[in-house]
Amino acid sequence: MTQELAGRVALVTGAGRNIGRAIALALADAGAAVVINAVAGEIERAGGKAFAVTADVVDAAAVQKMVDAAAARFGGIDVLVNNAAVRAEQPLETMTLDDWRAVTGIILDGAFNCVKACLPHLKRSGAGVIVNIGGLSSHTGAARRPHVVTAKAGLLGFTRALAHELAPDKIRVNTVTPGVMAQARPAGQPEPQHHAIVRSLVGRRGEPADIAAAVRFLCGPQASFITGQNIHVNGGMFLG
Repeated sequence: MTQELAGRVALVTGAGRNIGRAIALALADAGAAVVINAVAGEIERAGGKAFAVTADVVDAAAVQKMVDAAAARFGGIDVLVNNAAVRAEQPLETMTLDDWRAVTGIILDGAFNCVKACLPHLKRSGAGVIVNIGGLSSHTGAARRPHVVTAKAGLLGFTRALAHELAPDKIRVNTVTPGVMAQARPAGQPEPQHHAIVRSLVGRRGEPADIAAAVRFLCGPQASFITGQNIHVNGGMFLG
């Protein structure tokens, strides 16, 4: 699979750490020029091409400026990975509409804004790819996360709708859904409650590189017959 994405340009949102960072590094390792918001120096030191540009994905105008800058730098965009998300926990009883929208806005509105801004470039690519990063709790459910569960479930619907609508433009659209990850959490941030009841059949939690490998595959030519799908990468935590 070495350099299977050579000559391609990928935009990865939420690439500052964990899964997003691993995806950016994996796509760069595959030869893509990667537009990201945090690890450009790391990619360039490894011999890859990267461009760091930031934007609040909820702000459509800011996203458009980010995409325009990326296209000006590299000549277009062939791959979009919608990874930006927040996964807050809060009981519905105390949740306000602003709390709800703070989560659904980043996950759903952010994906919409990025697709809209990238779409002309993806169409011109002739082999465009969109990968949305889902969430295990959108399949299993989870207490104290109605906004997260709803938003991630919405991404699945968005994936299926776009797979139909964009197929004539030779754009493939899929979702990769991670299982429970082994990543470290910021000091003082407790582990989500539903993680305690989920077990992996392979005897470990996921690593960001596990998810990045699936995204890399879906972005490459070997996945040219895969669209509209949700790929679970969870070590058997959920069989669906």
